[in-house]
Amino acid sequence: MDDIIFFDYSQKSSILLIFFFNAMVFSYLLLRKGVRENKKDSKWLSLFIFLGGLYICPFMLGYAGWYSKQSYREFMFFVPFQQLFLIGPVFFYYIKSLLNDDFKFTRKDRIHFLPAILYFIYSLIVFVGDKWVLDEFYFYADGRDKDLDFWYQMAGLISMLYYLFHSLKYYSNYRKLSLQEVSFADEIAFKWIQHFTIAFSMILLLRVLFFILNPEWGEFGSKFWYYLCFSILLMYISITGYSQTIRSTKGVMISDRTTLAPLLQHPEDDSKNTANDVLNPSEWKDKITRLFEKEQLHKNPNLTLSDVAHHLHTNRNIISKVINQEFGMNFNDYVNKKRAEAVIEMLQSGAHTNNTFLGIALDCGFNSKTTFNRAFKKHTSLTPKQFISKYGL
Repeated sequence: MDDIIFFDYSQKSSILLIFFFNAMVFSYLLLRKGVRENKKDSKWLSLFIFLGGLYICPFMLGYAGWYSKQSYREFMFFVPFQQLFLIGPVFFYYIKSLLNDDFKFTRKDRIHFLPAILYFIYSLIVFVGDKWVLDEFYFYADGRDKDLDFWYQMAGLISMLYYLFHSLKYYSNYRKLSLQEVSFADEIAFKWIQHFTIAFSMILLLRVLFFILNPEWGEFGSKFWYYLCFSILLMYISITGYSQTIRSTKGVMISDRTTLAPLLQHPEDDSKNTANDVLNPSEWKDKITRLFEKEQLHKNPNLTLSDVAHHLHTNRNIISKVINQEFGMNFNDYVNKKRAEAVIEMLQSGAHTNNTFLGIALDCGFNSKTTFNRAFKKHTSLTPKQFISKYGL
């Protein structure tokens, strides 16, 4: 019985056990939420955190003495805890599913998981060969865990860096697209992704530093500090990632990001042509200006580039090109500038004497106080209070 429950609760193993338990709990909570509410992003994040928890296992169990007992040592050898070729793709597809609610995993996407499948087959061959076919260990004759081999750790690091790069590229394209297509880009910026990628980048940076400072990865040595840092960052990702899935604004974000979904999947230009497309840029500029003055489109908090194109019976690309070239800004900034100008008109008329700044901002089309303050200061170089004080309103 003692052998079944063997676990040396040393300081190092106990600390890592706490972080491992945290990862398993939040992985379960996210998976349950993903299944119940059919949230693909929650399922991907659940898998990422689960893989992070498994990543801790060799050293958590190693510090607990499992490598020192025969049956436990064989278990550690043959179970591929560190799925390094899975972590990067799962991270990438979590980002994609979070930003694009219409994202669907296709057959073409399976190729990204081929290295992980090949490593699993390799692990299976090692297990079958050493335990069932051969009379004595061949693959594990050196008594070292294959998960900790230098080649695998280096290849896994390269894989994770590769998918981090493509995740950042995908998010950058999403941000550029949102600024060009919608007037509420700040509300669908997904700041959490920035924090998530920073945390993941720090994990990989620590790993690079460790390769430089202590390349003998198969030895336990002083690696505890790396696993401790990894565990802390994983706990941050777990708690913060789960909390962002239950925010009350999540439903709004989903509906808003759906606006960009077709463009994320098919970024090709809209080729729709109309007779008005022959107008030169300055004429389009006048048409857009008159439209906003007449219809007060900026007061619509959910205004999109397609809405403006619909009013002018043309396509989004013409409107986007004119706003970029003739007004010198993207669509989001253009609309927020119009909203800021509307706020200024209301301040000059004394609306702030019987209404709050936020109330005025909402009346002029802003979605939030943060976006209003940022846009107002960008347009005037002053805060609303400073503006009132400067002009004696």
